[in-house]
Amino acid sequence: MVKKRVIFITDGDLYALRVAEHAAEQIGGRCISQSWGNPTRKSGHELVEMIRQTPFDPVLVMFDDCGFKGEGPGEQAMRIIHQQPDLEVIGAVAVASKTHFAEWTKVHCSIDRYGELTEFGIDKSGLPDLETGRINGDTVYILDELNLPIVIGMGDIGKMAGHDSVEKGAPITMKAINLILERSKGHGEHKKENTN
Repeated sequence: MVKKRVIFITDGDLYALRVAEHAAEQIGGRCISQSWGNPTRKSGHELVEMIRQTPFDPVLVMFDDCGFKGEGPGEQAMRIIHQQPDLEVIGAVAVASKTHFAEWTKVHCSIDRYGELTEFGIDKSGLPDLETGRINGDTVYILDELNLPIVIGMGDIGKMAGHDSVEKGAPITMKAINLILERSKGHGEHKKENTN
């Protein structure tokens, strides 16, 4: 059985939605548009069904806890999706935010607002942070526990002073997603199921 590949994006505002839809189109995948919202409004089980129903691969899913302390609805949904035997979460784009509760996660690398890879964390505006290999964010706490193959840190998706705008092709998000696809162990083995 070829598992459907899923990429998590830890932001769910309208900017994130526009960028995720653009990115999915570019890679021949699908964005679960109904996963947007501050906070996440769909349950993990609802999102699992939507992922299964789309004939496209990979599938981008957004999660947002809107500053909820501890494990919020977005993180609960991530956990449920990650547990499904027919889905393979190949990585996550961990979006930095100015969170009140200082949640953080380890990242394998980050991409700054200029598209440069860095070992340092990234802040909301897409500039390197002082911490090596970790970022502060809103819906990121659970990523460490899930032990995903690759987690890429980046600034506020679709923003970063215009550097990641959809009008410019969302280059920072695209770089993060393409990096996840390149590093995923099943890369190249999946036949496209897309039907036009």
